Amino acid sequence: MNIESAINAGAKILKDKYIRTANLDSEILMSKAINKNREFILLNLKKNINKQELFYFQTLIKKRSLRKPIAYLTNKKFFWDSEFFVTKDTLIPRPETELIVQNTLNLTKYKNNLNILDIGIGSGCILLSILKERKNFYGTGIDISKNCLNISKFNAINIGVSNRLKLFKSNVDKFNFGKYDLIVSNPPYINKNNIKYLERDIVGFEPKQALNGGLDGLSEISKVITKSSELIKKSGKFILEIGFDQKDRVVKLLKKEGFYINRIQKDLSKIDRCIICTKI
Repeated sequence: MNIESAINAGAKILKDKYIRTANLDSEILMSKAINKNREFILLNLKKNINKQELFYFQTLIKKRSLRKPIAYLTNKKFFWDSEFFVTKDTLIPRPETELIVQNTLNLTKYKNNLNILDIGIGSGCILLSILKERKNFYGTGIDISKNCLNISKFNAINIGVSNRLKLFKSNVDKFNFGKYDLIVSNPPYINKNNIKYLERDIVGFEPKQALNGGLDGLSEISKVITKSSELIKKSGKFILEIGFDQKDRVVKLLKKEGFYINRIQKDLSKIDRCIICTKI
């Protein structure tokens, strides 16, 4: 069977399962199956693939038809301007989280030697993207998951910033190392009772501890804010991702802990997504 026929057959299976990105997903999974980039695929549609490659491709299509995310099938996700290694242990990096990177870079255009803390580093996508852009910044990442820390370390080596990164396995409540010029965090903020209503791609595969924000969605955010107020230097910046309905409650928590709200930024869906504030 040639590449084009296999891709079309794969796309049909995915369309029958109401997967909106069926054609694209089938192409990406073919790239994975034969270990070639998408450009090669599109230029060699009539090229035949062997039985082993076809079987692997069909296995990937089956898994995708069961809603396993593409990022977990390929073990990679593009974020900001780098490709990150991801597994089922890490939350899949999302476009709206790039707002944290964007705001950090805007705020630090003329800064040098800043120390940045990332609370809940996950795959490392936020902190490592910042360190790649700011060659004389230093980063510290914490996470309760040892697997996440290993993945962050792997990504840091690939991106070339591992010499400016420290990683700690720690619960946010118990972390007391250093003082920071800037703190970033994308903590779990989904209401525990709402997780079951998320898309099947998310709820069936992404790590619950990276999603579960407790009964009100704010239990982890509250911990992050309290600890950040202790770890941040005076006049330091704190950039936090929040859920769609949390703005007013999070602003109240921030003000209580001595933060001045600079601005709240909406994502591309016009949802309040990112709070930028300063420690008074």
